[in-house]
Amino acid sequence: MDRITVKHLESLVDYLNKITSSPMKPYIEGKPQAGNYHISRAYGGYCLHRMSLINGCNAVNAPLTAGHIPARQLYNELNAFIKGIESTTKGFIS
Repeated sequence: MDRITVKHLESLVDYLNKITSSPMKPYIEGKPQAGNYHISRAYGGYCLHRMSLINGCNAVNAPLTAGHIPARQLYNELNAFIKGIESTTKGFIS
């Protein structure tokens, strides 16, 4: 089993931003980009965050987990999240 690196996670997040038409970077010229998905790193783990603006203030939410988790676990959750989005946006094959 291959080791999951930050590069693997960031590649999935780039793809997620692309398929959801979300900004590719969390900040552009110091301004937060609402809708951007990115990886947060803390406590030795990783978490998917999404930028939002609430009443003009920068905020983030964690659409997948309640905290930072090992890279492999986030990789698996990200893949499932992406497959769910793809199944709703590409339609069903009859």
